[in-house]
Amino acid sequence: MMISVCIAGYNGEKSIKQQLDSILCQLDDEDEVIISDDGSTDQTVKIIESYDDKRIKLIQNTQSHGVVSNFENALLYTKGDYIFLSDQDDIWMPDKTKVMCEALQKNDLVVCDAEIIDADNKLLHTSYYEIRKSGTGFVKNLIKNTYLGCCMAFRKEVLAYILPFPKNIAMHDIWIGLCAELMGTPFFIQQRLVQYREHSQSATSTTTNKSNISFYKQIEYRLYFLLHVVKRKLRLSNS
Repeated sequence: MMISVCIAGYNGEKSIKQQLDSILCQLDDEDEVIISDDGSTDQTVKIIESYDDKRIKLIQNTQSHGVVSNFENALLYTKGDYIFLSDQDDIWMPDKTKVMCEALQKNDLVVCDAEIIDADNKLLHTSYYEIRKSGTGFVKNLIKNTYLGCCMAFRKEVLAYILPFPKNIAMHDIWIGLCAELMGTPFFIQQRLVQYREHSQSATSTTTNKSNISFYKQIEYRLYFLLHVVKRKLRLSNS
C-alpha cells in the first residue's frame, strides 16, 4: 500500500527538518511526502529542497491559502492508498506508520494519541487523549472536537466525501472527523505516536483546554459544521 503524507508548510525553518527526518525513515521508496508551501519567507523551501529526495513533492503556492485550504491543496496531489496528515513542526514516533497502517486495514480513518511538547521539545503532557477525553461519536465531537489533524490517517476513499472542504470552516481536522463519523468507520488508536507541538498563538490551549474563541462564535461554527456535514451526506446518498 502506497503512503502519502500531506504537510501544510509556512515559515517552518526551525522544525521542518526534524519533522521530515522522523517521517522519511518510515516510508518506502514508492511513498510520497506532499508539502504545500504557503509562500514561506524564511529558509523552509531551501531546507526542503536540500533533501534531494524523490519522495518529497514540493508545491509552492503563488497566493496565500491559509492552513485549511493549504491542507486541502496538498490532498489534491496525493496518489497513495493511505493518507497521513502532518504538521510541519511535530515529531513522529518511530513506529507510527506501521501501527496506523495496520489499523487502516479494518477502518476508514484512524487517529493516534500524542504527547504534547513546547517549542523547545519540553514535554508538557503525556497524553492528548487524556486531556481531551478523545473518542468516537458524532455529537461528542461536534460539542467538543477530539480529532487532531496531525494524528490522523485515512484511506484514499475518504477523499470522496471530505473534498472539497466547505468554505470558511474553522479547521480541517474537525470537518474530516465529523464526516468520518457520519460516512465512514473512525477508530482511535491508544498508542502515542506523535509528539505534538503546542504554540502560544494556538486558538485553543491543549494543556489547559481553554479557547480564546467567544462562546457565540463556537456555537456558530458548530452549527456551520453540522449543516455542511449533513448536506454532504445527503448529497452522496442521493448520487
